[in-house]
Amino acid sequence: MKFSSLMAITLLIVPTLAADQAWGQASDQSSPNATRGTGDLGLVIERASGSLLVIETSERTALGRIEGLGDLSHASAVFSRDGRYGFIFGRDGGLSKVDLLARRLVRRVVQSGNSIGGAISQDGRLVAVSNYKPGGVKVFDAVNLDLVANIPAQASDGSGLSKVVGLADAPGQRFIFSLYDAGEIWVADFSDRANFKLHKYPNIGELPYDGLITGDGHYYIAGLFGEDGMAMLDLWRPDLGVRRILDGYGRGEEKLPVYKMPHLEGWARAGDVIFLPAVGRHEVLVVEPGSWREVGRIPVHGQPIFAVARPDGRQVWVNFAHPLNDTVQVIDVPSLKIIHEFKPGKAVLHLEFTPRGEQVWISVRDADRVDVYDTESFQRLTSLPAKKPSGIFLTARANRIGL
Repeated sequence: MKFSSLMAITLLIVPTLAADQAWGQASDQSSPNATRGTGDLGLVIERASGSLLVIETSERTALGRIEGLGDLSHASAVFSRDGRYGFIFGRDGGLSKVDLLARRLVRRVVQSGNSIGGAISQDGRLVAVSNYKPGGVKVFDAVNLDLVANIPAQASDGSGLSKVVGLADAPGQRFIFSLYDAGEIWVADFSDRANFKLHKYPNIGELPYDGLITGDGHYYIAGLFGEDGMAMLDLWRPDLGVRRILDGYGRGEEKLPVYKMPHLEGWARAGDVIFLPAVGRHEVLVVEPGSWREVGRIPVHGQPIFAVARPDGRQVWVNFAHPLNDTVQVIDVPSLKIIHEFKPGKAVLHLEFTPRGEQVWISVRDADRVDVYDTESFQRLTSLPAKKPSGIFLTARANRIGL
């Protein structure tokens, strides 16, 4: 009897040891069985093929591809708190959970007709998706993607459902988002998962097109497409309501055509100021936090899409909308001057810094590649082939509010 028990234990242990040995032997290879952590991993959205490229930044290589994710023409990603799983929000309403280590699709649900991004809760247990059609937010269990809550974005004036934009996570198990058609900001409090609460702030301004939350979770800011200005909610003092900031920043100037909306997720806090892309301007606005007044503006190459700070705050890198989207400019924060400009190729869509800022990864869609640059020398370190790449998302985002 004792012998049988020992045999049973041995049979359980031996495959585990064998697997560990196999993983160790492949630790420097691209095999999904290689033993490794997730801290230097990331995903590149391959928008034309509905696939993801799994990358690692230590050796600057591509590890493999995950396919079958549907329409990724305007896709974004968030990560589980351990960095192993990514949640991909597709334009076709698809919510996909992928395993970066096994490099496989875990589950995919088509939860709407048209979606525009999402967020993961503070504790990593809930994933929320913002939808255009039908307008609203759906919240899912992060483990199995079962539906937890459906929040239709019914305008307060009864005018109908609104598209939802600018969805972000906030401390206290909250999600915050803007209603594009209705001109409202809503906060969904899931601290009691079974009985979530909604707090609504109407009349914030015309056509909020995107939103950002500061890295400390203090302020949520919605950009307004229908007027010059932005709407800000102080999440530490929500009783104060929504405040207008940067009102009339384009007053007296001729509006330029807007070929692509700026992404406020790409705002930058660097040094003692905040850098924001201006709508319909070839300018980056420089804003003083706290007072939220404009303290400067920087003329740039074109209409900025992303203005992204290097993690040490010394530089801000900017890319641009069509037809000037072949260029990247680098702003030196202390001087507020452009110190470098280069042209990686047509359709530079996204920039992502490694956590300590020594590299920046840049997607060049029309060249079917991702470039990696040294941020001190501005030298290109390597290029990786990718199928019409757009967004680049590193697992370091798992530990940051609003990303």
